Amino acid sequence: MDRIELNRAKVFKGEFSPPPDKSISHRSVIFSSLAKGTSTVRNFLRAEDTFSTMNAFRSLGIEIIDEGATLTIHGKGVRGLSEPGDVIDCGNSGTTIRLLSGVLAGNPFFSVLTGDRSLRTRPMGRVIRPLSLMGAHIIARDDSRYPPLAIKGGNLSPITYVMPVASAQVKSALLLAGLYTEGDMEIVEPVRSRDHSEKMLPAFGADITVDGLRITVRGGRELRALDTLVPGDFSSAAFFIVAALLIPGAEITAKNVGLNPTRTGLLEVLKNMGASIGIGNVRDVSGEPVADLFCKGRADLKGVSISGEIVPSLIDEFPILCVAAALAEGTTVIRGAEELRVKESDRIKTMTAELRKMGVAIEEYPDGLSIRGTGKLHGAEVESHGDHRIAMSMAVAALAAGGRTVINGASAVDISFPGFFDLIGRLSS
Repeated sequence: MDRIELNRAKVFKGEFSPPPDKSISHRSVIFSSLAKGTSTVRNFLRAEDTFSTMNAFRSLGIEIIDEGATLTIHGKGVRGLSEPGDVIDCGNSGTTIRLLSGVLAGNPFFSVLTGDRSLRTRPMGRVIRPLSLMGAHIIARDDSRYPPLAIKGGNLSPITYVMPVASAQVKSALLLAGLYTEGDMEIVEPVRSRDHSEKMLPAFGADITVDGLRITVRGGRELRALDTLVPGDFSSAAFFIVAALLIPGAEITAKNVGLNPTRTGLLEVLKNMGASIGIGNVRDVSGEPVADLFCKGRADLKGVSISGEIVPSLIDEFPILCVAAALAEGTTVIRGAEELRVKESDRIKTMTAELRKMGVAIEEYPDGLSIRGTGKLHGAEVESHGDHRIAMSMAVAALAAGGRTVINGASAVDISFPGFFDLIGRLSS
């Protein structure tokens, strides 16, 4: 299924539950592995990225029993990991390689982390530098810029680190490394990034305090086993939310969606564009807010300007936001999003190239782009560039475009959303 053909959707109705949250699934495996005792993870995301994290910890001596949607993880404590017998393959997962770097920096053995061709082009200096300041010995390809990473850890010292760029992955790596120190480690963010780690780690027994943009972790504490229920992934639901806003007569209910405020900037932007999205059945699941979302189309969206502190809270939704902007009235400008250059693909460049094929007028900037909405798209042959979010965004564009659209590299969706195209088929039939 590496080539998919789609036509304009005549109907788009129904309810669905998005896949389990990818970020929380990763962290549940990592924190459970570092905890003493037996933890369970229910509603675990079964996708390529999260399997990379699960297999990485198996290679470090952790027993993980996979029963489908539930994992049973026999953790060995913060200092209970074993030296791996081979290179650890992180696949396409930036979360796996960066968070695992923080863990391995604190362990007194040798390890090597690598990944697929895409991951080996993603910058690692932003995590190598602070971990090296703490005392880890890390070398990497191209003057310590890109994977593979060779790590000899142990004997870490706490530091105060002012992050030059907001990154939940780097922040989480440093929080994990801080568990291996004796003393207080401080991390200062330039703006707030997603906060799953600082929400979840205290539930596992970590001593973490948050004061505005300053996060402090006290080392020397053991983690305790915990049972985790993973909520639905907002980033996955976002594709169907936007599709419902763009397709005349659409009516969609997304159930059990995680609404962590550091993840839902897209909802605020869509509201500012004129969308009406209902939120109901709000509740708490494993310390995270969860709700059902109700969307009807077609919304008369207006172009907006986006920059500043909201950008980190919608960084994964940038590709689908571009599709919404292309079908809005007026011009949408996105700035301050240079982080998008170093995701699974250069998402600024790839969305510019692919939407232009569908007739969209886009101007590309170093840190973002502007899109002049026309309210119309035409079918075209487009590429995923091996990026799951590009593939899914172009699929939504196809549902609102005139004529046939062909998506090459469609299997990239399996990284985070196996069954994505099956769900499109169900909702549009």
